Amino acid sequence: MRGRQHNAPEEASVDLTPMLDVVFILLIFFIVTSTFIQERALGLEPPPPPSNAPTDPDTQAILVYVGADNLITVNGRFTDLSGVRANMERLRAENPESSLIIQAHPRARTGTIIKIRDEAYNAKMERVNVVQSQE
Repeated sequence: MRGRQHNAPEEASVDLTPMLDVVFILLIFFIVTSTFIQERALGLEPPPPPSNAPTDPDTQAILVYVGADNLITVNGRFTDLSGVRANMERLRAENPESSLIIQAHPRARTGTIIKIRDEAYNAKMERVNVVQSQE
């Protein structure tokens, strides 16, 4: 055993560069192939500008007012959230061409306004406008 030299074994090392390349390629693949959900925005169309033509009393708008304390009035009559749709349908039966204007106080709860708008769409109201009160 004299003539043999004993060499220390080389340290084993793992090169992580190919693994990182594969991870980045997979990341890019999943980003490109993923689908993103498009959120729908609320339809907040302002009411049409007033015209100089005389207004027809048969096509008056239904006004739903939401106060700062979330009290709801439909054309001046107090009601709760569950009675809004019935009032809208009753007034729409009287004037089928009438539109709906939801006038909200700046401190009114957004959830209340959205529930009223949803009830209007459930009642098949075609023209629904949301405006902010000037109070």
